[in-house]
Amino acid sequence: MSPTARLILASESPRRRELLSTVGIPFRVLPSGVDETPEAGETPARYARRAALDKGNWVAARHPGAYVLSADTIVVADGRILGKPGDRAEARRMLSSLAGREHRVVTAVSLVCAARGYRDVGTEVTRVRFRALTPAEVAAYARTGEGDDKAGAYAAQGAGMLLIDRVSGSFTNVVGLPMTRVIEMLRRARLIRVSRSGPHGYAAAGKRG
Repeated sequence: MSPTARLILASESPRRRELLSTVGIPFRVLPSGVDETPEAGETPARYARRAALDKGNWVAARHPGAYVLSADTIVVADGRILGKPGDRAEARRMLSSLAGREHRVVTAVSLVCAARGYRDVGTEVTRVRFRALTPAEVAAYARTGEGDDKAGAYAAQGAGMLLIDRVSGSFTNVVGLPMTRVIEMLRRARLIRVSRSGPHGYAAAGKRG
């Protein structure tokens, strides 16, 4: 890894990759191999934080000199975690349960560097309300397959935006990475600096010690 590409994104999510690319600094993608199954009695917020840290630590142990950014996003309704649907029937049930109601999208973000003993963890919560949906609308959206691999069975950045009545908080958090929080974490680690030129407004910080 070159001195200007000291950041690893521990996720294969194309949405997270696209969001991080908007910052304009080099990074590599290396997904982790950790088990993401919630533990017995684990609250949604605690699960998201642990899962994000586990992913980051798994990659950092193999690349100790790099800074590793990892995240875990969950949808929470009635205190329950809604994961990725197992099939279209489950997707329809999830969407129907969210219709006309508010739910929370919780993302825990971790930035770690094993060699420096560096760790920064934060959690972002966004409230999302779906509009009332007819069974036909639920079925039509489920058939698109857009939500097949997404928590809560929908994608806010795609056709799923048509399901949403309002969003309270970070929209990029609903997509998968709360970018305001991520930028602050990268700045605290001195991985980015404000740039006076370039399309993004940020640049990779110079090599440190």
